[in-house]
Amino acid sequence: MIKSKLPNVSTTIFSVMSKLAIDYNAINLAQGFPDFDTDEELINLLNHYSSNGYNQYAPMIGIEKLRHSITDKFHKLYKSNYDYQTEVNITSGASQAIFNVISTLIHPNDEVIIFEPAYDMYQPCVELFGGKVVPIELKYPEFSIDFNELEQKITSKTKLIIINNPNNPSGKILTENDLKSFEDIFKKTDCYLLADEVYEHITFDGQEHQSFAKLHSLKDRIFIVGSFGKLFHITGWKIGYILAEESFMSEFRKCHQFNTFSTHTPSQYALADYLENESNYLNLSKFFQDKRDLFINGLSQTKFDVLPSEGTYFVNANYSKISDLPDNEFAEFLTKEYKVATIPLSAFYNQKKDYKIVRFCFAKKDKTLLDAINNLMTL
Repeated sequence: MIKSKLPNVSTTIFSVMSKLAIDYNAINLAQGFPDFDTDEELINLLNHYSSNGYNQYAPMIGIEKLRHSITDKFHKLYKSNYDYQTEVNITSGASQAIFNVISTLIHPNDEVIIFEPAYDMYQPCVELFGGKVVPIELKYPEFSIDFNELEQKITSKTKLIIINNPNNPSGKILTENDLKSFEDIFKKTDCYLLADEVYEHITFDGQEHQSFAKLHSLKDRIFIVGSFGKLFHITGWKIGYILAEESFMSEFRKCHQFNTFSTHTPSQYALADYLENESNYLNLSKFFQDKRDLFINGLSQTKFDVLPSEGTYFVNANYSKISDLPDNEFAEFLTKEYKVATIPLSAFYNQKKDYKIVRFCFAKKDKTLLDAINNLMTL
């Protein structure tokens, strides 16, 4: 009998709800993946490199042109200075980068602060390496950070703080003042910060993404993770990256080389070329805001109370006017009876906090969103 390292972990809620959507022929607004294709230009680039011999191992750290493109982008947008040779690494998805940061840093009994509702991979990864998660709840309904609580919960055992910005599932984005608060607190501590910024270019209503790369004075304690899959509708390619100061990156690469070692080669070349056109990522906010607005306008005609979505491609809605079921049961009911699959927000809380909220993914074709609205109008 194998002694489980994660005895309390079962199949993720995303897999559960996606399977339920298949079983009941429901519209899947649960799992965060687009149902539309990526840009044909990017597909053509991938085909070009695949057909012209770029099919063997890439360098462990990633191909040079793509690493250059990333550091150049961060310099232009955030005035940061990362060395393309020693301070950026291509990874097999953002999840692998996050896992490797945790495996590099966390020893038994180290404490890791996460903000809830939190993406569900953070806690299990910490626990795999003997760490202890210390959750801080974002203040409902605005999902803001209580920085006094954060400061109080940082102890001599705190090794890492994980922050997701823009935040999945709440759709909340950090402000310049929030970054300043983090900077003030970190100057009093010696812990590290992992910034999960996979939705970097998906912010709405004219608000700019506040990357932790802007905190130049804390560069040696901040690790920034990004995802091309999330940005360019290619979640199945599993291409991400990490930016970190040289001494940490050296340790990160020790773990990375014995994990995936390298990442899909033709995809890297294709993305390096695709990044040459800045509009390919700078226009993403408008693209997704149009979808957000379409979906929210439709959802507002139902009995749901829609919560703000400042970023990401998710929107949350309170169903208290519809049902008093627990959110996991309501999500199941919605899938089976009204053919729309969602994610119950309690899945993102360690204590399964239930605010009677479900999360919708609007990274879908307009027709998919309108069909879902039509189903929900009958509630």
